[in-house]
Amino acid sequence: MPKQDITVGQLKDKVLSGELTLPEMQRRYVWTGVKVRDLLDSLYRGYPSGTILVWETDIIQNDRELQIQDAVKTTLSSKLLLLDGQQRLTSLTAILSGNPVMVRNKKRPIDIMFNLDHPDTFLEEMTVVENEEEFDDDEDDNDEDENDILEELRKRTFVVASRSLKNDPNWVSVTDIFKKTDSQILKPLNINSDDARWDKFSERIKKVRRIEDYNYVMQILDKKMSYEEVTEIFVRVNSLGVKLRGSDLALAQITSRWTGFMHELEKFAAEFDNNEEYLHETGIMIKSLVAFATNQSKYKTVGRVPLESFKLSWEKAKTGLRYAINFLNSNVRIENLRLLSSPFLLLPIAYYAIQKNERITDEEVKKILLWFYTAHMKGRYSKGSSESILDSDLSVLNKTQSLDELLNSLRLQVKDFTVTAEEVKTKNRRSPYFSMLFFIYKQKAVKDWFTGIAISEKLTGRSHALQFHHIYPKSLLRDLNYDRREINEISNLAFIVGKTNRTISNKEPKVYMTKILQERGKEVFTSQNIPHDPTLWELSSYRQFLEYCMSSK
Repeated sequence: MPKQDITVGQLKDKVLSGELTLPEMQRRYVWTGVKVRDLLDSLYRGYPSGTILVWETDIIQNDRELQIQDAVKTTLSSKLLLLDGQQRLTSLTAILSGNPVMVRNKKRPIDIMFNLDHPDTFLEEMTVVENEEEFDDDEDDNDEDENDILEELRKRTFVVASRSLKNDPNWVSVTDIFKKTDSQILKPLNINSDDARWDKFSERIKKVRRIEDYNYVMQILDKKMSYEEVTEIFVRVNSLGVKLRGSDLALAQITSRWTGFMHELEKFAAEFDNNEEYLHETGIMIKSLVAFATNQSKYKTVGRVPLESFKLSWEKAKTGLRYAINFLNSNVRIENLRLLSSPFLLLPIAYYAIQKNERITDEEVKKILLWFYTAHMKGRYSKGSSESILDSDLSVLNKTQSLDELLNSLRLQVKDFTVTAEEVKTKNRRSPYFSMLFFIYKQKAVKDWFTGIAISEKLTGRSHALQFHHIYPKSLLRDLNYDRREINEISNLAFIVGKTNRTISNKEPKVYMTKILQERGKEVFTSQNIPHDPTLWELSSYRQFLEYCMSSK
């Protein structure tokens, strides 16, 4: 297998010129800003960062451009199809060129900041989870430990951009380093050649630019290889490194036999607007296809399923998933599938809908709802061998076509379909119990405390964006030495809109809740299972407040 040393800059040029593209088997760009940050840090320090695997071919069948905005679409007769390195090259091309990536059909820049004054000694990078909450946190004291966080960040070399750092003159955009001269970067910071910092910062800027000269080893598969053989190599390479999920490897095997299947997936997912990316990211479309083709969900038999069987099963999978998503949207009022504790929850509903030819009685609807609510809330597919549990559920439906048997199988795992106060205790916003409350409150048309607008994840604008609010502010509880788990219990959380949240800020409950009670009545509190007894709004009554909420929720 030929090998070639190639720089990051040369690879970027091949991406932008359209010479380097993706085969149909490749998944979409999925890296977070944190992963891009860590890659830049490794290249800055000259650490190894893997190899690049491409296939040089004249057989161009359904290739796709990397998700870089403004990359040239070329009609070259010969191309390099990227088999390993998509996430790295997409990230680096976006950073070096300043071109945004296309994520969820939207242009999104990759914005990483470089610390001109970083310590000379290496510190392990801090992993920060970014923007993964489906509801915004409350703003009563979002500056929690902000000084400590900023102090910690000053020890880092690269970080994901934030508003606070953009106001700090020691932090500069990595893209700006590749687009501007030293003077253009440093003079606005009032640093000139007479300043002692000029040489130090200038040398560090040059070191960042040398990332463009970083050498990768590019391994090139021969033109004579068939698409099927290249797919097998792709699957083996990624299986060894556990870089891809099973659904991605199954997709590669399917596309090697079914030209245009990726387009089929994209066309179907596009029907679901804001849930489009979720369907791709979770691999649930591939999982559904395999389930309908084989009556089980594991991917081990994908290579043995006849293509015609896959094509027939894809029609069933599409119909079943449409039913399941619409059922949850209409009957549970779930508009954002990211609120599900597992994407697997869609499959038994889809499977049963196809078995019944979508003729579902009112009694069956009640049983599906009972199964869904319990399975979601108690983590049916979030504990241990989730695929084996899913296979067990599919087997029950395949053998019995009975929702009663499906419920019996669930009862063996969760024991009880009811929820006790003890179960809710210590649960926080990341728990499915929290999203379960949201589903219930949406069905009850719970309204914001000031505006009267019914809560929804689809509210737009900063004033009306849905947030979860700490009824007893975090800062006040910390001052009283309550631990983090107690402070963040879901019994201390309420759903309101951004403007209301900012108005309340970190006032004591007895102050702001008394006013709301006078203006809006007790219904705004009882609708979210919050006591309207003012004696439970005292800071000294926090634990009694929690006990009341736990028992009522």
